[in-house]
Amino acid sequence: MGFGPRGGPLSVGLATVVRMCRSIKTLRPPAIPGKATEEEIAAAALQYVRKISGFRAPAAHNQEVFDQAVREVAEASARLLAGLEVRGRRTT
Repeated sequence: MGFGPRGGPLSVGLATVVRMCRSIKTLRPPAIPGKATEEEIAAAALQYVRKISGFRAPAAHNQEVFDQAVREVAEASARLLAGLEVRGRRTT
C-alpha cells in the first residue's frame, strides 16, 4: 500500500497507488494546449510500463509482452483523454 503526503493511503478508484512516475506528464487541457499527440500518449505509456515493470529496456525474451503493454496502455490512455470533460467540454 502507498502512502500520501500525510502518511495515509493513496487510493484512486479500485487501484491503490504508491507514487506516479514524475516524468509522466498530464496530457489534457488546460495542462497542455490543444489535444495530446499520439507521440505524447505513446511516450507516457512507455514511461508507465517502464515504471511498473522495473525495466528501462526489457530483455529480448520480454520485448513482445513489454511492447504489447505499451500499446494497450496508449490505447486506454487515448480513450480516457477522448472521453474526459473539462469544465463541461470534451477535451478532444
